Amino acid sequence: MNNSKLRPSEADEREQVEIELLLEAMFRLYGYDFRNYAYASIRRRIWHRVHAERLPTVSSLTDRMIHDRSCMERLLSDLTIHVTEMFRDPEVFRSFRQNVVPLLKTYPFIRIWHAGCSTGEEVYSMAILLHEEGLLEKTRIYATDMSATVLDVARQGVFPIERMQQYTRNYQDGGGKESFSDYYSARYESVIFQSFLKKNIVFAQHNLVTDGSFNEFHVILCRNVMIYFNKDLQNHVHGLLYDSLSMFGVLMLGTKESINFTRHADKFDDLDLVNRIYRKIK
Repeated sequence: MNNSKLRPSEADEREQVEIELLLEAMFRLYGYDFRNYAYASIRRRIWHRVHAERLPTVSSLTDRMIHDRSCMERLLSDLTIHVTEMFRDPEVFRSFRQNVVPLLKTYPFIRIWHAGCSTGEEVYSMAILLHEEGLLEKTRIYATDMSATVLDVARQGVFPIERMQQYTRNYQDGGGKESFSDYYSARYESVIFQSFLKKNIVFAQHNLVTDGSFNEFHVILCRNVMIYFNKDLQNHVHGLLYDSLSMFGVLMLGTKESINFTRHADKFDDLDLVNRIYRKIK
């Protein structure tokens, strides 16, 4: 039977089965688990890859992905969202300086986890902020992502020069204290950030969906990651973040995310509700 002759409900159901089988195959063969991502979002990205591969159906994409790892890598790139910039949402970094830095200055050593760090812009932003606050030398920053490809970009600390104008504005609006251009050197069409910024950064693969806690942290940033998860997966990741935070540790979420309506909502105080900065209290 041709899909075009199915009633809409039947076509939708068949398509959903195809998508579920694709995601199950991807998890079982390659270990990447997208089964609890928000359906509408994951569906759009799968169909983008179907069309890009010039295939007729999701099932045909599943077949190609199973037998061709390069196809899986292309699909993985479509499914993982890497929307980031330095000092993104500058008011968050301004609030961090005001509300979190004074707490961190009381610690002899600081551990920070950037969960879902993408290509590293947020990580370098934090390193610059900590340097300006006199905290970088006593801080270890763990920057993780499920994608080895984006981690390679993050490790290099090389970014397109045309982004620097926007990043400079963000830095200034986020409370920057120096000249932003002092932190990088321009090379042709790119800039490379100063090596001292990544001296205390550890880049590593970690999958929030399938991997567990690996340390105890004073600050965890997991910004604009869970908006792509369904409710069950959000609760799972909130549990992981809670278990990974030290008592009175700070959790920073994206501006469209919240600790509200999770199992751990009553275990946090608001440091800055508008900017989604919370402190673990029990």
